[in-house]
Order: sequence, then C-alpha cells, then structure tokens
Amino acid sequence: MHPAIRRQTIADLLHRSARREPRKPAIVCGASQWSFAEFEAVVDHVAAGLAQRGVGQGVRVAVLARNSHGFAALRFAVARLGAVLVPINFMLKAEEVAYILRHAQARWLATDSGLAELAQAAAALDTAVAQFVWLPSEDPSTPVAGMLSFDELARTDAAPPEAPRLASTDLAQIVYTSGTESSPKGAMLTHDAIIWQYAACAIDASIAATDVMLHALPLYHCAQLDVFLGPCVYVGATSVITSKPTPDNLLPLLERHRITSFFAPPTVWIALLRSPLFDETDLGTLRKGYYGASIMPVEVLRELSQRLPHTGFWNLYGQTEIAPLATLCGPEDQLRKPGSCGRPCVNVETRIVDEFMNDVKPGSGEVGEIVHRSPHLMLGYFHDDERTRAAFEGGWFHSGDLATIDDEGYITVVDRKKDMIKTGGENVASREVEEMIYRLPAVSEVAVIGVPHPKWVEAVIAVVVPKAGVPLTPQAVMDHCAAHMAGFKAPKQVVLVDVLPKNPSGKLLKRQLREQFRGVFG
Repeated sequence: MHPAIRRQTIADLLHRSARREPRKPAIVCGASQWSFAEFEAVVDHVAAGLAQRGVGQGVRVAVLARNSHGFAALRFAVARLGAVLVPINFMLKAEEVAYILRHAQARWLATDSGLAELAQAAAALDTAVAQFVWLPSEDPSTPVAGMLSFDELARTDAAPPEAPRLASTDLAQIVYTSGTESSPKGAMLTHDAIIWQYAACAIDASIAATDVMLHALPLYHCAQLDVFLGPCVYVGATSVITSKPTPDNLLPLLERHRITSFFAPPTVWIALLRSPLFDETDLGTLRKGYYGASIMPVEVLRELSQRLPHTGFWNLYGQTEIAPLATLCGPEDQLRKPGSCGRPCVNVETRIVDEFMNDVKPGSGEVGEIVHRSPHLMLGYFHDDERTRAAFEGGWFHSGDLATIDDEGYITVVDRKKDMIKTGGENVASREVEEMIYRLPAVSEVAVIGVPHPKWVEAVIAVVVPKAGVPLTPQAVMDHCAAHMAGFKAPKQVVLVDVLPKNPSGKLLKRQLREQFRGVFG
C-alpha cells in the first residue's frame, strides 16, 4: 500500500476542505482574502519554496510574529513538509526567545516587520538560526532587508515535494509553556494529537462549516491556533484574522464581517463590556462565544448573558500539553453550573485525584488534582525526560490544577497549585476571594494573590481595577469580604490600580503582581 493512502496530517485537512469548498472564503486579514482553493495554493507554493531551500521533515521552523494571513499559511506549509513548527511568544525578551531557539534547535525563524529587531537580536545569541523569513502583517508593511520574503516564497513556480514517509504520529509542533519554572518546557505534539483535538472541538464546541469566526488572540498560543483556527480550516469555516485584540478594533470587525463565533479570555470580554462602543455595535450575528485561558467571574458571565441574550457561551479548559482542549461547559450549563469548566470532551478521560491517586468523592467538595488520559496528549517535553516522567507519573498526565467534582461529573477549577495561598496554616483559593469581590458593582477586574507575611507566612492581597467613574475604596472591599467570608480568607490589604498586567493571550500575570507586592508587609 502506498504510504500516502492513509496519511492524516494537518495539511491534509486543508487539502480536503479546499476540495469540498474551493470558492468559499477561508482567510480574511486586513485587505487580504483567500478562498479555500487560493489558501491551499499559497500554502503549496510557500511549502515548495521552503523545500527548495532545505526545509524538510523534522526541521524546526520557529515563528515570532503577530497574527496575519502569512502566519496562517506558514503554519500549514510547515505541516505540508513534515517540518516542525515552534511558535514563540512575542512578549518575551531577546534572551528568553534565544533560549527557546537554542533548546528547540530551530534553524529557521519567521517574523514580521514589527518584531524583526527582536528576532534578529535573539537569533544572534548563540542560536542555530541560519535563515529568516519575513511575513506580511494585517496592515501594509515593507519586507525586511536580508530576509527571505513570504511573497517570494508564494511565487515559487513548483509543486511541493511529496512526503511519503510522513505519518500522523510524526511531530508537528513544539509549543513552549509559560509556567513559573526557571526555564520553559517544550510540549511535543504530533499531527494526530492535534487532529484528535480538532475533532473534539467540532463535536463538543460546535465549530461548524457555517461559522464566520474572528481570531484575535495571538496565534502563537495553542488556544487560538489549535482550538479555533485549525478546526475552522478542518470543517471549512471562514476565518477573519486580526492582530489587535482591543475593543476599538474588535467591535467594528464583529459587526462588519457579521461574525458568528468569537473566542477571548475573560479579560477581553470584560474590556468589550466596558467599551462605550459596545451598545452601539450590532452584534446580532454573534451566536457562539467562547472563553478560556483563565476563569470567568460568575458575575461577568451573568452580565454577558444579559447583554448578549442570543449568544451561547462555552467555557473551554485545558493545557498546552493536551493540544489543548480537555473539558468544556456548554451554553445549556453556563448558568446552571456557573464557574464550572464542565466535563471531559469526547476524546478525554479526566479524574480528580488526591495525592495518592485516589479519586476524590463526587459532590463532597473535596479538592484534588486534575489528571487526564487522551490521544490529544503530547509525547513529552522536548529534551526533558525528568519533567516528562513527573508529568506522567502513575500513567496519567498531571495538570497542576486543583478542582472539585460534583455528583453530575462537572468539574470546577479551584486554583492552580501555585495560586493556592497558605495563610496561617489555612488554604485559601484565590478564585473564591475574587468571586466574592466581583459581587461589588464597582469592580471591573480583580486579582487575588498571596505575598510573604511575618506572622501569617502568606497574606491575602486583592489588586482591584474599579469601573470607570464609579467610586470605590480599599476599605469598602475589605469590609465586603469580611462580612461574607471567614477572616483568614478576607484580604489583609486591597490595592486599587488602573490596569492589571496580562500577557497577549489575556492571562493575568499573577507572578508579576506577586513580585511587585511581595514587600508590602516588610
């Protein structure tokens, strides 16, 4: 049997969608628009151009770029050749980018005009990068001198080479996690791990061919890349790509393109709700709203349901290591099970276990760690056997998240292990305190952290962003918590700020807050 007959790779999914719906819009970004047939043609030309210059099976191609049609095409061109994609967070410093380039042994680095200086500085720090690729941006930009232009690759007059030995079990990408460890870990994901996850997104998250989805969070992050963009290409949906996840940009795009589906972390949904443009924007076509990356405050979820009554919401939960979808809570359960991340999706088995790997009792309120088994899971951490063994101890993947499970099997994340605050010998889940503070109508955002304390070892601090024009005092927050929570849970201090630090994916940077406020108690 010819090896290609049963081949199932990420690039094959685009090929099939282009055969089914050749004239349907596939990618819209700025002034660029490609049908599925045009998208596949661009991908094939770029793949051919890369192959002529030595990119082949197993070669690591890193990308340090903002969202664009070029990023999307490069992703599928790399998969077409059996090369390995290494997406990199563009908020990192040069030294941090260089670490990933060295660790992944990347020889190619794709970037755009806005990030070219960072890319060049990082590559110069003792890496193996030998070739740069310039990618176009959402807005018009000029190719960087000395870089191989995406436009030149897309004009390659040759067919991409066949990769007969490429199998679904081959490595497709290495995604570096941004945890608290001293060095990031590279999760190795195969084509089939990602494709199994795409199927779960279509089945359980209702991503469908009729969708017109807006992709605004960074594509270097596995949530936007593999829970949304990839599945949209898989099922034949239309993808509108932007690199600017701000209300002033998003709300007009949602209206102009009659967007039906949109994903954002809670911080971006909150920003949309607070924008003066929100009530002026026609969001009548928006039927599917997705959130993840961090926990949605229950009060914000209620507000979204009231102000977007025709939009169903899904809470998607997972980790980079599981490609990344693991569980979800659908529209029918958003208010029935507020705050829950739902139940495992179709291809995932999930347990909540104690330190001895025993299941916690459903409905007991007992807290345990979330562990998974799934074909979505990574092979392991690249060049890191020790942390791979620890992650898969006992034959299950250990998420590091703490949760409870109710008698219907719905999981509620309590906290990350690292976010559990130990004050005076008592455990405090930062999420519980945050939810209490969100009950105050004057609160826009809040982050609760633990910082060193001479008496309590750790003390609870709340960092609060008030709503614009609404009066709020630290004492009012403290009094509210003291009236409704045990004394050890209530914040010992409240700090009012204008904004909370976040990464480009919208996650709150609690580590940065802990560093900023670690000395407040002496």
